[in-house]
Amino acid sequence: MNVPDNLKYTKDHEWLRQEGEFAYVGITDFAQGELGDIVFIEIETEGETLDREEVFGSIEAVKTVSDLFMPVGGEIIEVNPELESSPDLVNKDPFGKGWMVKIKVASSAEVDELLSPKEYSELLG
Repeated sequence: MNVPDNLKYTKDHEWLRQEGEFAYVGITDFAQGELGDIVFIEIETEGETLDREEVFGSIEAVKTVSDLFMPVGGEIIEVNPELESSPDLVNKDPFGKGWMVKIKVASSAEVDELLSPKEYSELLG
């Protein structure tokens, strides 16, 4: 199981990579593996400010549909444009080209409350 050291994680299997006041958000390798082949991603919250754990979109796989949750509060600045035509990027490269949204982080304290790579690995067992 791939758990990069430069990211923070949630119990809902989202990851966050902070870059200054902005952050990129996606789902973890574990989550994409559990979902299976991803066929559609719907994110219609660009420009909105959402709280931590609010739903920012949904992800549809062959066998299920799951909500996507904000790891921290913030404004959704950008949705990954490549996911519309290639949702399978989330399966192929969940921590890279498969990112979902870029956000402006509202509170760095919330980022500090996310799981470390070690804590997330322990959660997975």
